[in-house]
Amino acid sequence: MTASRSAPPFPQGFLNDVVAVESIAAVPTILDVVCRTTGMGFAAVARVTEDRWVACAVKDDIAFGLKPGGELDLETTICHEIRQSGVPVIIDHVADDPTFCEHHTPAKYGFQSYISMPIVLPDGTFFGTLCAIDPKPAKLNTPAVVGMFKMFADLIGFHLDANQSLASRTAERDLYENIVQSHAEPICVFDKAYRLIAFNKAHNDEFFRVNGFYTKIGDVFPDLFIPEQAAAMRANMARALAGEAYTVEAVFGRAEFGQPCWEITYTPLRDAAGTIFGAFHQAHDISARLRAEAELRDAQDVLRQSQKLEVIGQLTGGVAHDFNNLLTVIKSSTYLLKRPDLAEDRRTRYIEAISNTVDRAAKLTGQLLAFARRQTLKPKVFAACDSVRSLSEMLGTLTGSRITVVTELPANACFVNADPSQFDTALVNMAVNARDAMEGEGQLTIRVEPVEQMPSVRAHPAVQGPFVAVSISDTGSGIAKDVVERIFEPFFTTKAVGQGTGLGLSQVFGFAKQSHGEVVVDSEVGRGTTFTLYLPRVLGEIQAPEPSEPTPVPSGRGTSVLVVEDNVEVGTFATQTLAELGFGTVWAANAAEALAELAKDADRFDVVFTDVMMPGMNGVDLAREIQRLHPDLPVVLTSGYSHVLARTGTNGFELLQKPYSVEQLSRTLQAVAKPARRKRIGDV
Repeated sequence: MTASRSAPPFPQGFLNDVVAVESIAAVPTILDVVCRTTGMGFAAVARVTEDRWVACAVKDDIAFGLKPGGELDLETTICHEIRQSGVPVIIDHVADDPTFCEHHTPAKYGFQSYISMPIVLPDGTFFGTLCAIDPKPAKLNTPAVVGMFKMFADLIGFHLDANQSLASRTAERDLYENIVQSHAEPICVFDKAYRLIAFNKAHNDEFFRVNGFYTKIGDVFPDLFIPEQAAAMRANMARALAGEAYTVEAVFGRAEFGQPCWEITYTPLRDAAGTIFGAFHQAHDISARLRAEAELRDAQDVLRQSQKLEVIGQLTGGVAHDFNNLLTVIKSSTYLLKRPDLAEDRRTRYIEAISNTVDRAAKLTGQLLAFARRQTLKPKVFAACDSVRSLSEMLGTLTGSRITVVTELPANACFVNADPSQFDTALVNMAVNARDAMEGEGQLTIRVEPVEQMPSVRAHPAVQGPFVAVSISDTGSGIAKDVVERIFEPFFTTKAVGQGTGLGLSQVFGFAKQSHGEVVVDSEVGRGTTFTLYLPRVLGEIQAPEPSEPTPVPSGRGTSVLVVEDNVEVGTFATQTLAELGFGTVWAANAAEALAELAKDADRFDVVFTDVMMPGMNGVDLAREIQRLHPDLPVVLTSGYSHVLARTGTNGFELLQKPYSVEQLSRTLQAVAKPARRKRIGDV
């Protein structure tokens, strides 16, 4: 709901009217009581003439947009009709009201409930209206509500006409007392000595309910409470007596009566000269609301736990399904390899099937670790634009000829510090998802741009700073809202069986998070989807690519390796494999044994090859200790998963990911060991 306003220059008379209403101390309370009693979100006192509608006082909880002094076009309101007729207008529900269901005012300002009471001065002069609106229906046409509005309108009219004489102040207090006494919420007035000087029936009834006795005029109010509550009440009252208007939540009452929680609004009272002579508070028991909120939180916690268990079950089932498929291939191939009459070409085929299946299993594990943000990244500074440019041709082949791939790249390179391999994988995964959403036909747009903020997403606040935004947009079918919340879950997929693993987008999610970035999805059913990957932007130059590995497997003859591995099967395999390649090996089952071997004679080893995850000292800490004790002895780490590596990285040590091939093991050890050996030999 937004008010449309015109703003011609104010005549002095209207300014005086606004000031006159603002000088009535009771008006803010009246508007607050109106909203609290009716549930309406907007209430105002308006000055209405034959050609102007001006707001003099406003309570706006629905962002209607009016402030004191603001105007509405008179002809767009109902108030000019009330001015002509002098009759109030009450509408519980515009849509059901035969008189106003087609009226232009509700349609223009978007309200469903409305009440407006004429404010007439004691001499019969029409001043304006006390009105309230809300976009929701409300029960207004009752004697209590209409009577309350009539009393408030009369009160305002009386104040506007009254002078500062004692008679008018006495009449004002009497009328206000009638209003306050009829109010259902506790209201009490106190002087600067904390003594009660007035209160309504609801106040005394509620005080008795929670304390077991009644109050009386002249009581020092804080002294009526138990000691710990007395101090809090005195402090609250002191703030109001010092001139502060505020609302506080606090527990008051005695334990045997339940000690409800109250929302209490404090307002100072001033005389005609502006001097504070007391204050009043209005209380509202919010215990039921707080209990309902607590029950809702508990229910939400139960729901979240149930959802977590569902995701874990889905993840476990997906992992079991995919790994059982892979193990089936391996088991079948090993069985066939045992046949004595197996032809050589078939033997080769079965061996290749096992090797390829192991690669697929390693990829599956990598995607799971990516989602869990536990993969070991190898970040480098590279230009996102260059990577997108080099991938675009391959993506065109991947998506097919009926999908047009468009790239929109800025002039600057947009450097990021991330794992370039995982970055490429993330782009491919998003592109494949877009291709499938378009069913092989449409346009895929890849856009790279520097931005200065990562937006708020999934309850995380926006993050200021330099980022690179890489977005992939498609013209596909879009994603339903109930699906968007789950698309990054591992093994969640809307594709048919056999057409997707449900791990592609989970890799993108994990890579973004582990790279201190984010991935955001914006989708509309029938209009397409945009995935945007945010990565921190850095300054720097592109790091030179690593030289390609030679094809021949280097011999390990003459190279001595200290193997540190706590798993017996892996340790046995590693030492036997290295021995067959010509390496000399010594096997230590943990870090303590490894350090003991080095203490005997570290110069007999050319390189240490250690697992990361071990009981006691882990491999990274062992490598640091070796670096400290034997600076010239290189260390190679190996791991299939490590929270240590995911949290701190490799600390500069070479890393060989499990599962590794014999060729990778030999090349890595030789590449690290040879330069170090030459250095030591040259120093002799």
